Amino acid sequence: MQPLVATRYDAKYAPRKASHHSAPPHHSAKRVASAPRRDPAPSRIAYRLQRLWLTPFVRTALRVGLPAFVVTFGLGLYLADQERRESIASIYTDLRETVKNRPEFIVKLLAIDGASPDLAEAVRSTLALPLPQSSLDLDLEAARAKIAQLTAVADVNVQVQSGGVLQVSIQEREPAFVWRNGAGTWLIDKTGMRVAEITDRNDRDDLPLVAGEGADKAIAEAQQILTSIGPLSPRLRGLVRMGDRRWDVVLDRNQRILLPVDQPVVALERLIALDQAQDLLARDVVAVDLRLQRRPSLRLAPYSLAEMRRARGIIPAESDL
Repeated sequence: MQPLVATRYDAKYAPRKASHHSAPPHHSAKRVASAPRRDPAPSRIAYRLQRLWLTPFVRTALRVGLPAFVVTFGLGLYLADQERRESIASIYTDLRETVKNRPEFIVKLLAIDGASPDLAEAVRSTLALPLPQSSLDLDLEAARAKIAQLTAVADVNVQVQSGGVLQVSIQEREPAFVWRNGAGTWLIDKTGMRVAEITDRNDRDDLPLVAGEGADKAIAEAQQILTSIGPLSPRLRGLVRMGDRRWDVVLDRNQRILLPVDQPVVALERLIALDQAQDLLARDVVAVDLRLQRRPSLRLAPYSLAEMRRARGIIPAESDL
């Protein structure tokens, strides 16, 4: 028989004897159960800091304001030196001069579209641009404002195109009337704006003539009268603004139609209907006064007035003298 030898395995897994020093299991459970637990809630200071972090203003200030302050403060310290500022300004000036003097930025030509030769020459004189020059030195808005001040310009667009061309596109005012006042004779458009000055009315005899102070401000009413004049248009010489209140229609043979202040077109249409029925204006009439629409009156020529008086026996005829 082999002797029994105790091995490490047997010592490891051998059952231990109960010791009178070891406490019963129920006593250990009591001690574990009676141990105080740790409170998971944050402290009062941590809670307030967390609530403060949830405030939008504080979060924005820390995320945006603080970095911006740091950057601004750093730039302020760097630019506090005069030599550094001068160095940066010199670098910027040299870079700008280098860029603006490149060939693709040089404007060499001025092109004007939509303008008559006289207006185009006026535009060139108004701008007076020393070409060639860099497009970065051109103030396009100022150039547009100068051109828009010309009376003959209704609208203008100024832009730099490829190839070094400064393109000026003009919408010129279309003359619609010849306006004669104490200062001279002008071409005006349908809104009453001056287009150009002329020396003689016969230079634009294809346009109707309006005369008198304030005629340019009442040009819309004059246009309505000219549209309604109908069969009298071949005899029309022009419209005269009287007292900046009303119009006189001037026909050939120095006949005048005195229109009222209110509803002049209605009064003119009634006169035209009467003339077509009785040939009123074909007679020896100097003026037809329609200022009082309920009591229109006629002004006869001196010879016709004398003959009418003789016919009525108001004055004796020459054979009776």
